[in-house]
Amino acid sequence: MGWGTPLLSRMLHGPGQVGEAASVLQRQSGSGDPASEDRRPLGKQHSQNLYIMGQNCQRGQAVDIEPQIRPPLTEDKIDKYLYAMRLSDEILIDILTRFKKEMKNGLSRDYNPTASVKMLPTFVRSIPDGSEKGDFIALDLGGSSFRILRVQVNHEKNQNVSMESEIYDTPENIVHGSGTQLFDHVADCLGDFMEKKKIKDKKLPVGFTFSFPCRQSKIDEAVLITWTKRFKASGVEGADVVKLLNKAIKKRGDYDANIVAVVNDTVGTMMTCGYDDQQCEVGLIIGTGTNACYMEELRHIDLVEGDEGRMCINTEWGAFGDDGSLEDIRTEFDRELDRGSLNPGKQLFEKMVSGMYMGELVRLILVKMAKEGLLFEGRITPELLTRGKFNTSDVSAIEKDKEGIQNAKEILTRLGVEPSDVDCVSVQHICTIVSFRSANLVAATLGAILNRLRDNKGTPRLRTTVGVDGSLYKMHPQYSRRFHKTLRRLVPDSDVRFLLSESGSGKGAAMVTAVAYRLAEQHRQIEETLAHFRLSKQTLMEVKKRLRTEMEMGLRKETNSKATVKMLPSFVRSIPDGTEHGDFLALDLGGTNFRVLLVKIRSGKKRTVEMHNKIYSIPLEIMQGTGDELFDHIVSCISDFLDYMGIKGPRMPLGFTFSFPCHQTNLDCGILISWTKGFKATDCEGHDVASLLRDAVKRREEFDLDVVAVVNDTVGTMMTCAYEEPTCEIGLIVGTGTNACYMEEMKNVEMVEGNQGQMCINMEWGAFGDNGCLDDIRTDFDKVVDEYSLNSGKQRFEKMISGMYLGEIVRNILIDFTKKGFLFRGQISEPLKTRGIFETKFLSQIESDRLALLQVRAILQQLGLNSTCDDSILVKTVCGVVSKRAAQLCGAGMAAVVEKIRENRGLDHLNVTVGVDGTLYKLHPHFSRIMHQTVKELSPKCTVSFLLSEDGSGKGAALITAVGVRLRGDPSIA
Repeated sequence: MGWGTPLLSRMLHGPGQVGEAASVLQRQSGSGDPASEDRRPLGKQHSQNLYIMGQNCQRGQAVDIEPQIRPPLTEDKIDKYLYAMRLSDEILIDILTRFKKEMKNGLSRDYNPTASVKMLPTFVRSIPDGSEKGDFIALDLGGSSFRILRVQVNHEKNQNVSMESEIYDTPENIVHGSGTQLFDHVADCLGDFMEKKKIKDKKLPVGFTFSFPCRQSKIDEAVLITWTKRFKASGVEGADVVKLLNKAIKKRGDYDANIVAVVNDTVGTMMTCGYDDQQCEVGLIIGTGTNACYMEELRHIDLVEGDEGRMCINTEWGAFGDDGSLEDIRTEFDRELDRGSLNPGKQLFEKMVSGMYMGELVRLILVKMAKEGLLFEGRITPELLTRGKFNTSDVSAIEKDKEGIQNAKEILTRLGVEPSDVDCVSVQHICTIVSFRSANLVAATLGAILNRLRDNKGTPRLRTTVGVDGSLYKMHPQYSRRFHKTLRRLVPDSDVRFLLSESGSGKGAAMVTAVAYRLAEQHRQIEETLAHFRLSKQTLMEVKKRLRTEMEMGLRKETNSKATVKMLPSFVRSIPDGTEHGDFLALDLGGTNFRVLLVKIRSGKKRTVEMHNKIYSIPLEIMQGTGDELFDHIVSCISDFLDYMGIKGPRMPLGFTFSFPCHQTNLDCGILISWTKGFKATDCEGHDVASLLRDAVKRREEFDLDVVAVVNDTVGTMMTCAYEEPTCEIGLIVGTGTNACYMEEMKNVEMVEGNQGQMCINMEWGAFGDNGCLDDIRTDFDKVVDEYSLNSGKQRFEKMISGMYLGEIVRNILIDFTKKGFLFRGQISEPLKTRGIFETKFLSQIESDRLALLQVRAILQQLGLNSTCDDSILVKTVCGVVSKRAAQLCGAGMAAVVEKIRENRGLDHLNVTVGVDGTLYKLHPHFSRIMHQTVKELSPKCTVSFLLSEDGSGKGAALITAVGVRLRGDPSIA
């Protein structure tokens, strides 16, 4: 039957006729049938006017009115009489907005203490993913009886859950007695169940569904806030129910149980449905009571530490309105029902919607209308006046399509009121209004949750599943259909699937336990893998010590040939002293592009460095052609630059930054050891690159150059920073590759004659470990990355640190975790198989503190990796562990360098500055901080400052040239 019941109209006015007043009311309210899809919200003023019309149902006390007989009740009279229970979409949207505000208050640390909607964290962080398995016990306590279940979960191709259960009574003397009696009873029943199932000797994990408001600080703890329903056991409120149950079990002493998780029945419902549908992220109960839970972003939950991932929030929405926020929609019947309840002033929303109260609301309406002579010819019976005589099951029976009127007659006859046919139809209409209001209100509050989920995900349209349970939703013939229709109108931008929980919340408690076990096992295996990347201070001290040994080997003439860390002399003997002056050319070659620079250095009171540069490309055919072709191309570009700057003419000094491994015999001589980075030009390896450049200049016969210095980019970085900061004596590059240089005492540089002064040593530390001295800290993932690299077995330290390789290490770990089913639902996608997909910039972005997990997911999506929230957390963890190890290893290397300088000079304490360049150091959100901290911890007798090189190594080459010119006393530079 609809709201405007046609049968009632026909009985009063004859076939095909509808009362005039009913027609007017239909026009005013937008629709005579609340179930209609085209109900229109009332205009605000119009709504207020009609609301005032309906206030007659909120005046006076029903019990005080003398029975009187009035003309037969018409449809419009019922609608007007109960107008305040009819809620337009405009009002429902307003309620939705109010509930969103209450949710926000409940999540806030500042407002939670006074919030009526408590938004309790459950510490359930993940829904089932289908890989759960094991044997579990579930306890389900929350009503007149409680269930104990044995749930066996098999993780095969066809997920299979088998359950055995027993129902036990909870007598009145137990639920109203002491807490000790209650939990002794639960422990006795559990012992009986285990005896029957012959599992007393097994210590099975237990999930405990405890359907009362609890405050949790972890998943296996639940402090009861307040009893609800009919429970009043003393000494439990404010206590941890897990401890009380464990105490009762221990007192028995004949079995053991491991209580892994305590969950609310709503959470249990979500988890039960989540096992069948992994899109399920909301749990809803509409039965004797009502409540909802959903998966909230951890960053919004002030009451829980951490900001990554999600956690299920138990809204406890039954208390919505306890602060007075629903007073404008509560009727006199709601207030009368509340006054006669066990908990006046509490759970006001629940009292307007749930099955425990719906029948009683209808009874109170019938009493008042009968006393006013609108029903039963004014007859009032003791049965009608007795609380609890009209149940919600009666409401459901009366609202059935076919037999509803007959059911009404039988139920009302049982109450002794001798109903007429008109009375029966009128009562059906009243039941419809009351149950429809309930469906509308629940749709509004659920709509608020769906809006929040959509906003959290930042998506214009939400697709989700709601796990639902409860006798009202399941048993009422019209409830679910009306509820769904209203919800679709209120949140049209959400596609919601409702999944009925067939097994109740007990299975859900077992699933929470299963998920907790799965996560614990996954966590153990993940930690076992990542533990190899986590370096202790002792290990880092050992790395520092070993590098120091390798440095000594590289400096000594007799061991240099066997050393992996070559400690190449750069013949740069001094840092700038501020007197450098003149115009210098610089050439910066290190990749497919190279720069030509004019650097104007001015000394005096106001020192300045002015730079002009132009970038040129090197085509692949020239990179891989002959040496003459390569250097002719370079000289051609220099010629173009001199023309561009208008300075072709005088012979100019030039510094050549050549970022390939070279053996230097002088500042202006660099013999190429081997090409890297895709260069393969012939007749260059084993030759002096400065001579090859001079020869190309001669062949062109256009200009002349004075090649003063051939320098490594790391040395260039040190010199650039040293010009600004005289204490800078170390250079470090951590980008695509990594290297370091520092000022060594000449007496220790056995490969070069002379004992006076200092010389910058280009360490080429990327090769540290190539002799196997780091094999004990290299992981299987490092070995795989090395094996598939272009230079297998070489640059092993660099492959653990630099940006070129970190992404590959991460990718290989993710593949391993995916194979084990920890990531991406166990599916290895084509992008994940692609080498080089994880560039350094992605690591830097993923690890950024400013990025929410949604943005991390967006980055992974950009890489073709469809991730869940949990996947994103794990990917971020892996990136963090790999980059932290890189920063720590780099810090250990730097600690070895600063300690050597300190000991060289016999100082108790060294103050020194490191000039740094490189994308990993500059762009990664945590690398520099971790590296600095590591240096500080490993070298406590050194105060090390780090200065970022802003102008690259080209400026450094010009400064080295300027220093070289100054030291040789060339008078032509002025």
